[in-house]
Amino acid sequence: MKGFIDCHCHISAEEFDSDIEDVVDNSKKNGLIALVAVAEHAGEFEKIIQLSKRFPGFVFPCLGIHPVQGIHPEEQRGVTFQDLDAALPLIEKYKDQLLAIGEVGLDFTPRIVNSETGKEEQRRVLIRQAEIAKQLDLPLNVHSRSAGRPTIHLLKEQGVQKALLHAFDGKPSVAMEGVKAGYFFSIPPSIIRSQQQKLVQQLPLEHMCLETDSPALGPEKQVRNEPQNIVVAAEYVAKVKGVSLETVMEITKQNALKLFPRLKPFITA
Repeated sequence: MKGFIDCHCHISAEEFDSDIEDVVDNSKKNGLIALVAVAEHAGEFEKIIQLSKRFPGFVFPCLGIHPVQGIHPEEQRGVTFQDLDAALPLIEKYKDQLLAIGEVGLDFTPRIVNSETGKEEQRRVLIRQAEIAKQLDLPLNVHSRSAGRPTIHLLKEQGVQKALLHAFDGKPSVAMEGVKAGYFFSIPPSIIRSQQQKLVQQLPLEHMCLETDSPALGPEKQVRNEPQNIVVAAEYVAKVKGVSLETVMEITKQNALKLFPRLKPFITA
């Protein structure tokens, strides 16, 4: 069975440096036809572009600035406009190769941001990236930890038409506001051990995509996640929705093609 699209993964993470060929081969063997590779900071933009060239028609780049900056946990902080300034020339340089702008969003986790000033800086950075996405006619690949409602409200205020809310941790009722706005929500393999299982119950399948967020959010905590684990998320959705695995694969594939129009030339409908 072939036709899964991983709509949000960090294939450029250093955890994959030693065996990236195997990771990609295993993805293909397990039915994946595309990996949507997202960025977190400007320092990995070139690496993502190179991976998309190394695996053409399979790894598709998204460039954007994550609301949390700092590679190591002890140095993590909220994003600033200076972080975005470093990224803008590269987004302009590679704009024709991009599938989306991402990973962007808001993260109001208290240890990351504990002031209204910090939250406002995140909002300004997200608004600027939403403007860029509109100018380039690209969707947004969105992070929204502890900020589900503010993120969806901001996207709507900015007139964002196409967005993927990845690994959404907000209330299902808030997610439904996103559904009404036409947004999609991607489900990771960690759903099997997550508190967000009600989200899968309530979200229409027509607004769901699949993701792995590799190397994070795998079926097992603290174990490196890989794109091949997409089937874990798909099987869970199939079970909750009472449909076949093939149905989940096909509908989520079509949803991904609606969300990311630049995928269409590479994938048979």
